[in-house]
Amino acid sequence: MENNNEGNNQQTKQDEAYNLQDDPLNNGDINSAKKESSFFLSKALQRSQDSIGSFFEDNSKPLGIFLRVTIFLMFTSHFIWATYYFIDQTDETINNTILLNDETINNTMCHGYGFLMLLYMVITYGFTYVWCLKPYVIKPIGKYIWDPAKTFLGNVFKQSVPNIVGHLLILAAALTYLIVDARDEWNRLIPLIGFTTFIIIGFLCSKYPGNIIWRPVIWGFISQFVFGLLTVRWKVGRDVFRCAGDKVTTFLGYAVNGESFLGYAVNGSAFVYGDILVHQYQVFAFQAVSTIYFLNFFINVLYYYGIMQKIVGVLGSFLHSILGTSICESVNSAGNIFLGQSEAPLLLKPYLKNLTHSEFHTICASGFATVSGTVLAAYISYGAKAEHLITATVMAAPTALAYSKLMYPETEEIKNTKKSISLVESDFKSVLDAASKGASEATMIVFNIIANLIAFIAFIYFVNGILGWMGQLCGYMNEDELWSVEEIMGYILTPIAYIMGVPWDECRIVGRLIGVKMMVNEFAAFAQFSSLKELLSARTQVITTYAIVGFGNPGSIGLMVSALSTLVPEKSHFVTAVVFRAYICGTIVCLLTASMAALLIPEDLLDI
Repeated sequence: MENNNEGNNQQTKQDEAYNLQDDPLNNGDINSAKKESSFFLSKALQRSQDSIGSFFEDNSKPLGIFLRVTIFLMFTSHFIWATYYFIDQTDETINNTILLNDETINNTMCHGYGFLMLLYMVITYGFTYVWCLKPYVIKPIGKYIWDPAKTFLGNVFKQSVPNIVGHLLILAAALTYLIVDARDEWNRLIPLIGFTTFIIIGFLCSKYPGNIIWRPVIWGFISQFVFGLLTVRWKVGRDVFRCAGDKVTTFLGYAVNGESFLGYAVNGSAFVYGDILVHQYQVFAFQAVSTIYFLNFFINVLYYYGIMQKIVGVLGSFLHSILGTSICESVNSAGNIFLGQSEAPLLLKPYLKNLTHSEFHTICASGFATVSGTVLAAYISYGAKAEHLITATVMAAPTALAYSKLMYPETEEIKNTKKSISLVESDFKSVLDAASKGASEATMIVFNIIANLIAFIAFIYFVNGILGWMGQLCGYMNEDELWSVEEIMGYILTPIAYIMGVPWDECRIVGRLIGVKMMVNEFAAFAQFSSLKELLSARTQVITTYAIVGFGNPGSIGLMVSALSTLVPEKSHFVTAVVFRAYICGTIVCLLTASMAALLIPEDLLDI
């Protein structure tokens, strides 16, 4: 045993001597001394970096507050500077007797100093809300006033008589307003027939008519009516949405009409594709669709910082509290205002496995009834007004919830409650990772749009060729008499267009456009709409815009099934069981939104 220990000790000493001899840091030459010095400098630098990293990690919250306050103070300084300049310019304007009219005021509120002032007020309110109002005002009000009032009203409306009387009074007030408002334009009341007809169709086609809960249905339509009043009839709301539309158009335009870059005399996407394709010939695949790269890039940045989740969460909670729909349905519906039909469910990815048939139906219907912000530029390039597109999507969100609950009422136990869920955080490693992935992921969106347009339009032309040949065999030889899918859908949907408020002599054209949207997609419908606009009145153009804004088409059915089946494979049979009914539901929601817009917009407010 002792011999073994002595042998081990001797071997250890030999190893240490060998290591010391070979270690360059123990060599006595000048180069080794430099390496030793470099080694200690590296160690010191590493310790310094670790200390700084630990400091930032341990004090991330106060440092974050300090950064926000610093940015706010810098913005405040800019606001004060801009205010001084605005007052100085206003005094000069008054001295020159140039009076400010409504157009000038609206312009400055949307683009000039007024917009900066509104932006500063919103940011100031955000700081005040987080640090003062929420902890010291909102919570006490909610605890001692709002919650008791909500409980009291909930108990009152649970009773059948007050519930029925209250809803009848609201209905009577809405009808009275519409009748008085349309007293000089009685044709504006025709969409009431359409609105009522669509509701009756939903009731007759309901999966479980005996299980319909009328609160989300009624309050969904009330919310649509109120949103319509705020965004269509109220001047301030109309100006806000017109301004928002202008801002969206300008924002998306940076992808096409940006400033010169790196000294090249080209702008935006023309830097890549060339000025001829983008600006001279305005090729759809190179001009309009290019904005999707930029928008998806921006949305991913918002998603990384949690801004998109907060916006969607607030809107979802609002819809949940007003309509009484489940929190997952409400959040998804709010998400569809900004995101696509396959992106919005990602906000609820961990909770999709617990959804009921009715909730899956609502998620699909909301996706078919709305459009995502990533494709707005494509519609705008076809001549659609941004404010109408935004208004239609906002109005469609509560309507989709209402009509979905009419066509597919809830009959199962809801497992996901407001207290049990939290919105999914992004899994991006950094803001650069989020931005670059957003741009690259948009490639699939762009390819899907282009591929679907080519394939479905080609298919429609193929079917039209067959129908035209069949018509020629029956004597329909002239070009304007040829049978086609558009002509057939035009005839079928002509009465639908009429009860939506379209003049009879324009109904066939609108019916064709709705048919193209249903059978092909909304891109093909907007493409035809842009070439037919001159044949339609201003009112019909607005109604048509609202009617064809939505992802309800055969291609979207496949996209919805594949997206949800990928996220929750174990529930794919739920999705396939409800998706076609949801497609019909989403399509009718677009028609309901168009009917509501036709009811609310008088002739003197039409601005195309």
